[in-house]
Amino acid sequence: RIAVDSEQDVEALRTLRQQFPDSVWSVDLQENYKLAPIVAPLVDKIRYNPGHLFHLEKDKTIREKVEFIVNAAKQNDCAIRIGVNCGSVDPDYKERYKDDSVEAMVRSAVDHCQMLDEMGFENYCVSLKDSDSQKVIEANRRFSKERPDVPLHLGVTEAGLPPEGIIKTRIAFEQLISAGIGDTIRVSLTLPNEDKGQEIQVGREILKDIEEGRFRSVPENFLDGLNIIACPSCSRVENEKFVDLAQDVRKMTEYAEKHKLTIAVMGCRVNGPGETDDADLGLWCGPTRVNLKKGTETLGSYSYEEILGQLKKEIDLMIFEKV
Repeated sequence: RIAVDSEQDVEALRTLRQQFPDSVWSVDLQENYKLAPIVAPLVDKIRYNPGHLFHLEKDKTIREKVEFIVNAAKQNDCAIRIGVNCGSVDPDYKERYKDDSVEAMVRSAVDHCQMLDEMGFENYCVSLKDSDSQKVIEANRRFSKERPDVPLHLGVTEAGLPPEGIIKTRIAFEQLISAGIGDTIRVSLTLPNEDKGQEIQVGREILKDIEEGRFRSVPENFLDGLNIIACPSCSRVENEKFVDLAQDVRKMTEYAEKHKLTIAVMGCRVNGPGETDDADLGLWCGPTRVNLKKGTETLGSYSYEEILGQLKKEIDLMIFEKV
């Protein structure tokens, strides 16, 4: 999987494809759906996020933009993944289902499936991802009940650092796969690039356990206290310090582990702003600065050297207010 957001990225993709011609390539279009025609000849699958389509060319309808992607896929024999993500749900669906975030995701996915069906495009799958294992379970259950014919790609987004991230992922996969829901999986852990192979190892271990009927018990009081959400450091991350920061946040917050707080650490500007909204405190990283939020409120932007001190001040204040 590779992400592209500019024509410069596409040229880098072209070079990589030449170096690894036999690999299967899936590209994430991020917010720039207009790249579809020049990306499609280079890859096997295009992933688009329904919640990102409204950003560009607001004079065009969502359907017109989807048709643009579909035509590029048709002409190049590409598959499509409709990738719905909790932190970037289409604003219209968020408003329509503001009391049920799971239903907002499901309805967005179902409606996009219908659009592809009406356009005569069948080579697609769907993913519905959240950082909450229970919401992942519920979203995929609802979708599979309504559209059992559509393949599902499973994943817990921003599962975070091991071992907590592995446990969150295992909870969702065990419940869904044992019920016959799911066709492919993605394990998303916050790890440095040289250790990313652990994601594949963990995924295979979970599948083997499910196949052999071994279900791991969840630790007592899991996530009753501090919950650190962190994204897996994909190709959208603009500063490699992000992974170190996530690890430093976990270490620094050990003193607060018994307090019911959610802290989100996100690595990019694409999903970071939205996917920190539901956390008590959120950090999303840019190339040189880290943005600190309290819920949906932005508190400030700090250097990578300053951010831990500022975060600790806010944690201490929240603990004091709750006591």
